[in-house]
Amino acid sequence: MDTLKIKLTVAYDGTAYEGWQVQKTGVGVQQKVEEALSKLFPSEPRLHSSSRTDTGVHALGMVAHFEVLRAEFKMPMSRLLIAINAWLPEDVRVMAAVRAKADFHARFDASGKQYRYLVWNHPAANPILRRQAWHVPRPKLDLLAMRTAAQLFIGTHDFRSFAANRGDVLKDAVRTLVRCDFSRSGPRLTFIIEGDGFLYKMCRGIVGTIVQVGQGKIAAGEVRKILEHRDRRVAGMSAPAHGLVLWKVFYKKGGKRLRREDIGEALA
Repeated sequence: MDTLKIKLTVAYDGTAYEGWQVQKTGVGVQQKVEEALSKLFPSEPRLHSSSRTDTGVHALGMVAHFEVLRAEFKMPMSRLLIAINAWLPEDVRVMAAVRAKADFHARFDASGKQYRYLVWNHPAANPILRRQAWHVPRPKLDLLAMRTAAQLFIGTHDFRSFAANRGDVLKDAVRTLVRCDFSRSGPRLTFIIEGDGFLYKMCRGIVGTIVQVGQGKIAAGEVRKILEHRDRRVAGMSAPAHGLVLWKVFYKKGGKRLRREDIGEALA
């Protein structure tokens, strides 16, 4: 069959959704985008995404692709973004739609991802950020200790201690982080975590632990020991889902495609 492959970059507020994937119960963001595509193309293309996100997690740079019969694609490429968005709810938007190479795969060609997590560190919650930031009311977090702890996550480690258990045996928990830090603007803390892959709730476990370091509940140097334990029970809490955003997915030109067995990306 003569087909076209299209790469989409999707942004969404995850508050109303049970994550990205199509769900047996509840609604996933993927379902909404596929429904929009079905309005445009009779073959009802299926999406293949770079990642999955958990219930309540947001995205600015989710990448997905679909294939459509060339005979069905009867509009200029420049019109596709407008056409898809016309059928989407206001909390989901396609930010970019471009032609992709025939062998492109949104998941297996991804070389890394960046997540961001927002914390509102003030005695009073910010009502404007109530769905985008974790409210941490303690007014004096130890920022120096938090920065020390954050740096210990950088590098290649077994992150089993920061991955939530989904009831299956986790065979490979080794991931490489190239960035783990945060910036502060008044009471607003923005964490940036970047790496080659992420385990189930891994980002939230890292942020929750760093914040608890700032609260004096965990010593910064304990991060090394927690990583070595490879046991989720010894690490800090998982930060709430609503503060997390899949910010960007990275692709290397001509890079080596990841094998299915090498990918453990789940719901960060």
